Amino acid sequence: MTAELPLNDDIAPGAWRPNRSRSQIIELIVKIICGAFAAISIFTTIGIIATLIFETFSFFGDLPRELSKDGENVSYVQGVIHFLTAGRWTPLFASKQFGIFVLISATLMITFISILVALPLGLLAAICLSEYASPKLRRTLKPVLEILAGVPTVVYGYFALLTVTPFLQSFLPPVEGFNSLSAGVVLGIMITPMVASLSEDAIYSVPQSLRDGSYALGATRRETVWSVVLPAALSGIVSSLILAMSRAVGETMIVTLAAGSNPTLGFNPFVPVMTMTAYIVQVTKGDAPHGTIAYETLYAVGMTLFLITLALNIFSFWFVRRFRQKYD
Repeated sequence: MTAELPLNDDIAPGAWRPNRSRSQIIELIVKIICGAFAAISIFTTIGIIATLIFETFSFFGDLPRELSKDGENVSYVQGVIHFLTAGRWTPLFASKQFGIFVLISATLMITFISILVALPLGLLAAICLSEYASPKLRRTLKPVLEILAGVPTVVYGYFALLTVTPFLQSFLPPVEGFNSLSAGVVLGIMITPMVASLSEDAIYSVPQSLRDGSYALGATRRETVWSVVLPAALSGIVSSLILAMSRAVGETMIVTLAAGSNPTLGFNPFVPVMTMTAYIVQVTKGDAPHGTIAYETLYAVGMTLFLITLALNIFSFWFVRRFRQKYD
């Protein structure tokens, strides 16, 4: 948009101003449109959280009445304690128990196994891409590695069930058909690209001057990587691990297909277990009638899952701010 300069010699120099009214109107319209789209995501998040909160309070309001069917009165606080500490989870059975620690233990066990797999694979891949691979090889290997992130999770689930589990059973006879070990291993493979990509970005961003200084002191490349580069990129590496943990905690299809649906308390990786996401899938199949306390457990479990991932992300932000190193 241009404004023509009036051809009038009577106008004093500097007195003419272009007409910007149309530009201001267009800028205002663009600002309103962008703000509206930003507000959609914010209000969507608020709506999801509000739904979880209201339905979770409804569950805890009905829980004491459900637990009081055995003859003893149960208070609201006792219901919350039962929810957090009871050792059985059977809300869909005739004898209902609501101990969510059974689901939490299975979720944490599979997440821990996946991190044991993803940490060495992802970190070593990141070191190779950043420190040892040539620029041309790096541009080739990184997209190939990230192809793993595009594989549908249901494919990973059947891969764990039909390939990894029989392989584990060939030398670990106690492994059952559904188990958390194969689910954790395949889940670790799935989150490896996330760990590798984010860690590689953190390592690659370490200034070359630190490496040159280490080489000038006589350090080898291996010593430079492990003693200089990795400590300098520690905040980014830890952040990638925590984000990968959040992804593993919320994974659904792999654990549903490979880990089973048996709410067992314990940390035995060879037996079937039920995670929080697997239980949500079971409820959404229609096994629990709408409006019943069994249906309300869907939101209680979802709220617990949300709080766990929120805590992980808060810790990640705190760790990055606390230990991040800035270089000029």
